[in-house]
Amino acid sequence: MSPRGTGPDFIEALARGLDVIKAFDAARPTLSMSEVAARTGLARPTARRILLTLEELGYVRAGESGYTLTPRVVELGMAYVHSTGLWELARPHMEDLVRLTGESSSVGQLDGSDIVYVARVAVPKIIALAVTIGTRFPATSTSLGKVMLADLDPQQVDEVLAEPSRSGVTVQRTPGPADLHRELAEIRERGWCLTDQALAAGVRSVATAIRGADGRTLAALNVTVHAAETTVETLVEEHLPHLLATAAAISDDIARRAAIPSVQTT
Repeated sequence: MSPRGTGPDFIEALARGLDVIKAFDAARPTLSMSEVAARTGLARPTARRILLTLEELGYVRAGESGYTLTPRVVELGMAYVHSTGLWELARPHMEDLVRLTGESSSVGQLDGSDIVYVARVAVPKIIALAVTIGTRFPATSTSLGKVMLADLDPQQVDEVLAEPSRSGVTVQRTPGPADLHRELAEIRERGWCLTDQALAAGVRSVATAIRGADGRTLAALNVTVHAAETTVETLVEEHLPHLLATAAAISDDIARRAAIPSVQTT
């Protein structure tokens, strides 16, 4: 069960409903009522009422083997993606980047100590990790995450990383605090980050910042390759220039959109 709020306006019933939705995952896409109760720590009658409510709203479906999520759940995450407008601005540039490199590209944003994927254009290649919009990984093991962390001061980095990862992923290696702060300083100076099989064997990527109209890092953009197919030299010498140009183009579009006066109606 997720940590609970303590404020007077905290709605426990809503939190419980979200806990039920999050109980489902790729390893267990179908759950019985008892399994939902066990995974969330809820009493069975409470789990039953929440499941029936979610079924009536169209977020879960009951079958012979138990309950499963429906595609409507995707709307909850996509509401955030579309509300930022980032996907609409980034997509055509990312498609061009993928055509130039022949490799997959993603945009991620920092959420606590994790990086969360909010946009992706993929190519049909098999790598060690499946990535979709909404996937989260520990930030310190990804090029996307380190680019985002590099925009923070050291104290902010420590505060962010004090929050436990919610990714459920066991990574290849995690840098110690001193090594991490030294690396983040280098990334801040250089303007990009490369990770080589830190998240998983065979996964190599390079990332750089997408900046908002105020110049602050809004998100990070990467190119991901299979280590057996693409060398570090190729990633840096051939793909990185295209990545930097693409991130700059997306940042320019964000700045131009921010400069457009909002139209108020009466």
